[in-house]
Amino acid sequence: MEIIRICVLISGLSFFAYSLNYMLSARMKNELKRLQMEHLSHVIVICQFLGATGLFLGLFYNWILVLSSFGLAMLMLCGLIVRVKSKDNLFVSLPALFYLVLNLYIFISSV
Repeated sequence: MEIIRICVLISGLSFFAYSLNYMLSARMKNELKRLQMEHLSHVIVICQFLGATGLFLGLFYNWILVLSSFGLAMLMLCGLIVRVKSKDNLFVSLPALFYLVLNLYIFISSV
């Protein structure tokens, strides 16, 4: 399997899981509340769900892959900025950094 497809699977499944987990878990809602992002929670979850959907559709339509991976990378950049401003430690910020780099890799590879 091509490495880009593996990256798309990892990122897409992760963002689908996060979207579903947000609907089922109070912990996710409390985390956004702690970060003072509660008012944007639905927008964030919808963007993640649409981004994940776009990644999978992008396996068939490259322009969707380009847009989706860029959008998810920018979402994770914003998430990383929020983590830094909240003075979260590196361990807590690592997932945002990982998915930022992963989606940037997908974006650069698909352009």
